[in-house]
Amino acid sequence: MSTGERSQEAGAEGVVSSASEVFAPGLLEGQVALITGGGTGLGRGAAIELARCGATVVVAGRRQELLQRTVGEIGALGGTAEWVVGDVREADGATRLLTTVLERCGRLDTLVNNAGGQYFTPAEAIAAKGWRAVWRLNVDGIVNMSRAAYEQAMAPAGRGTIINVTLSPHHGMPGMAHSGSARAAVEALTRELASRWAAEGISVIAAAAGHFDTEALDKYPDVIRAGTARSIPAQRLGTVQEHAWLVALLASPLGRSFSGSVVTLDGARDNWFGPWPPPGMAGEEGEIPAEARKGAG
Repeated sequence: MSTGERSQEAGAEGVVSSASEVFAPGLLEGQVALITGGGTGLGRGAAIELARCGATVVVAGRRQELLQRTVGEIGALGGTAEWVVGDVREADGATRLLTTVLERCGRLDTLVNNAGGQYFTPAEAIAAKGWRAVWRLNVDGIVNMSRAAYEQAMAPAGRGTIINVTLSPHHGMPGMAHSGSARAAVEALTRELASRWAAEGISVIAAAAGHFDTEALDKYPDVIRAGTARSIPAQRLGTVQEHAWLVALLASPLGRSFSGSVVTLDGARDNWFGPWPPPGMAGEEGEIPAEARKGAG
């Protein structure tokens, strides 16, 4: 495992404010948060928002240059951040990550299990190797990190919050059956751990993300991106900032009340199977007709 020192490099594009737009200053002051997969996408956004709320942030992943970029952005905001290179897919790797965090920061209050990944392929074409690869990252990684956080930091301290990032929709993921199965397992694990660890002051929550406008979509043609947006009743992709706000909320004192829950942020995608509005429903200007109620004056 390689580790990075604190960075105060100038941030990259997109970082415009050192204060959260929705949370009170110092909400997470004095706390330490570890975000896996913190170099890109939703993980990077969550790390920046937690730092804006006052937390000391540690981002972990397998690509040093991306982690350094996130730390640089947080440093440019005046926040405190570090990076650690490691592999959550192995139990020993998770243990080393937690050891590094505790050596540098002395505590761990929030673990965001954000690292994950999948690829498109029909269910019948999923090779055993591909299935194992998706499962190791999306399930084994969360098991390893949660266990390490519990044993090394949270149980001894009698407090802590674990946020497991999963995916919506929950009713199936055509083309990604391996990922859908893995994420369902994580939601079941979340409920189990929340029950088992509640007496020790530890909260475990799942945050189910819908379709977000991140660099992960860049590999797909524009028509696919546009089609994805049309499949969401909100008629747009989610923003990284919106997901970051959810993570910050769950990391706050209020988040403990959500322990054992799956909190879905997907623009109502979980409630619909096709384009919104469906053909024939919208009016001439695209409006959705309202039901005429009896007695309306």
